[in-house]
This record gives sequence, C-alpha cells and structure tokens, in this order.
Amino acid sequence: MNQGVQRRNAVRIQHVSVTYYEHIALRDVSLEFLQGDFVGIIGPNGAGKTTLLTVINGLGKIRAGSVEILGGKATSRNLKRLRRSIGYVPQHINIDPRSPINCFEAVMIGRIGKIGLFHRPDNKDFEIAEQMMELTRIGHLRNRPVGQISGGESQKVNLARALTQEPEILLLDEPFANLDPQAVRELSRLVLEAYERFKLTIVMVTHQLEHLPEICNRVVMMKDTRIVFNGARNEALTPQRIKRLFDNV
Repeated sequence: MNQGVQRRNAVRIQHVSVTYYEHIALRDVSLEFLQGDFVGIIGPNGAGKTTLLTVINGLGKIRAGSVEILGGKATSRNLKRLRRSIGYVPQHINIDPRSPINCFEAVMIGRIGKIGLFHRPDNKDFEIAEQMMELTRIGHLRNRPVGQISGGESQKVNLARALTQEPEILLLDEPFANLDPQAVRELSRLVLEAYERFKLTIVMVTHQLEHLPEICNRVVMMKDTRIVFNGARNEALTPQRIKRLFDNV
C-alpha cells in the first residue's frame, strides 16, 4: 500500500441504493476508500459489484444516498470534472476486426477524457499517450488496428488508455476475465507497476480470488446487492467467509 503521513478519502459512499426498472441493483451501500488503497471487490455474479464500480465512476444513477470523489460531492454540476480523475479498464470484449481505429488512437481517447472533447490535443498529450504505451509494453502495436490484436494486448491498450488520462483513481472491472494465464500474469504486473509508480488508488472487481494481488490491502465482499464484509485482506479470505459468500449461488 502506498504510504503517506495522512491520507484523505479517495471515495466515500453513504447509504447508496440503485434501482433499474424496479430491480434493486444496490441496497444501502456505505463505503470509504483512502488514497493509496488497493481494494478488491469480490462476490458471485449478480451481487452488485459492477454496479458499485459504475456508481464510483459517476455513470450510475442512484436512487438514494451520496457519493464523494476525492473530497468533492458528485453532483450533476461537477461530475464531469471529478470523472477526469478516474480511469476505467473494462472487462475484455471482442472487437470487430474491421474496426479502423488503431491502438494509438484508442489510447488517445483516454487523453481526450482528460482535456475535454472540444480541446485539440497538443504535443504533450501525444507524448503522454506514447509514454503509457511504452509503460504497458505495447509501443510496437501503435499502428495496429484494435480489432486485430489478442485479448491480452487489448487489455493492455485499455490500461494504457486509462493511464493516459492521468487518473488518481483506477477502476478495474474483471480485467483478467477471458485471458490466458500468461496474459493474466503480464497484465497483473503492469497494473502493480502503475499502482506503485503513479501512487494510484485502485478498485478492482473480480469473482476469481486468485486474481487478487498480494498488495491488495482491502477486500469488500458483496452478495445479493449488499456488502457482507469490508475489511483487511487476511480477515476476508478465510475458508469460512468464502464458503458463505459463494454458497447457494
């Protein structure tokens, strides 16, 4: 975990509930993450993990409660500004091989998220994108169409895109899903390198416990749209807690 004299809240969620077409997706969730935390959110499918990540990312419409990001309350007025401090890496999806976008252009999308859609990127912006591609070991893919790379390479592009935004908070939604073991190891090393180098706060969703890195200091367990445990990794990953979490699912 990144060390500091005094760490402020990166994320503060109070009594948040989310409903989609009368379906309850989150039920009275309250959480606080400090800057420098590496948080793992685990639980079975349908537990509300991705919905929680969506709320943190400012994309989920909450029915009740409040969300604060880096000390600022998320409102319609300042949400765009707050989201510039949040990078997001989605689960890998297959991309149409006919897509004309190349990997550098895909990474630059993250920079547009930082400077704004109506601002023309300058040399500094292009340099940052190049640096993040080198950091994630995909410099050689610069001109390759995104639809013609492997799943592991695609996730490296997604990570580079998120880092190009220069976030303080990095959200990872099942980043290792559908990847082969070698791709998982490579991407995991890159995530940890970015965490240490940029002093990030990371919140990672997974239902595969083996994907939680040793450096993960906080674990949130979710089941049936509720938080059933929130605490230290060594207290969370006991056989009894894990059995209760995944029983009857």
